[in-house]
Amino acid sequence: MNPRADGPAPAPRRTTLVQVAQLAGVSLKTASRALGGEPHIRPATRDQVLAAARELGYRRNTAASLLARGHHSDSFGLITGDLTNPFYSALAQGLEDEIRTEGLHLTVANSRESPELERSVAQSLADWQTKAVVVASAMPDHSSYAALQEHGIPVVFVDRAAQQIEADSVVFDNAGGGETAARHLLAGGHRRIAFIGDYTWLPTYQERLAGMAGAMDAAGIEGWRRWVRAGAHDVPSARAATAELLDGDDPPTAFFAGNNRAALGVIEELVGRSVDGGAPAVVGFDDFEGARALGVTVIANDPQEMGRRAGRLALDRLADRDLPVQTVTLPTTLVTRGSGERPPPRD
Repeated sequence: MNPRADGPAPAPRRTTLVQVAQLAGVSLKTASRALGGEPHIRPATRDQVLAAARELGYRRNTAASLLARGHHSDSFGLITGDLTNPFYSALAQGLEDEIRTEGLHLTVANSRESPELERSVAQSLADWQTKAVVVASAMPDHSSYAALQEHGIPVVFVDRAAQQIEADSVVFDNAGGGETAARHLLAGGHRRIAFIGDYTWLPTYQERLAGMAGAMDAAGIEGWRRWVRAGAHDVPSARAATAELLDGDDPPTAFFAGNNRAALGVIEELVGRSVDGGAPAVVGFDDFEGARALGVTVIANDPQEMGRRAGRLALDRLADRDLPVQTVTLPTTLVTRGSGERPPPRD
């Protein structure tokens, strides 16, 4: 007995252009051109492709067809890594402010830091004829975005620079910020300084840790990497990493939190916890909601400015496709509020 007999029948799979090309005995490009009504296709070949499409019940993607002929909507697409992170809300606000001056609106999508979902979202934006795509990419290799560029869609990478593709990028001075945080804590007398960072594959993690490493190594601090923890992408994971370090045999006297979520996790774990010699010092990377009220020292940046600069780069490229590719590096600033200035306990 078929266990699915009483359930709904599975949806039929949509016929693809690849299948039409195979049945017609032509290349994928020829099939696409024939179905798109492009000139310079032999009538016999066009008839052959159309007959194969009818036989298979192929329905052409109208949005993609319009895209191929150069028709675009009045929107920009923004692909973020995590919509729950206020960093991306600020970035989106800056981007929207910039493109609104040109009568454009913004479509925001979330990749959840998944390369597969990001590819799907990017293709959907292309199918709906977006004018440009701004992306905080979860991919280590961005070469697949070349297909969008070939269709006249500018792609601008934010927070994480373009890899394996010629495209504009807007990033922060992550290494400089990491070095500044470490030097600040070192100047306060700390030597056991922990780093609570995001996923190790993220360029932001790598660059911020590299900046810290430069300061720690220059100061002659040996074995400091035993206080490095990664994978703190959200508040609970950052809090767990902080608790593990504090409960260890040789707890750190200071924490450098590699992003705004990590900083909140560190602060939450420290609240209400009795630590011998007083609470550890804390410096966060990225300002975050409540940081001023909580007195958290941060390496501040401006995500709204990142969005504005990305929007301007995309608009400029729409106006002139031959502009040189740019990587814009925005500065970071140490903002002292008290948490990063706590001294280490005296031996």
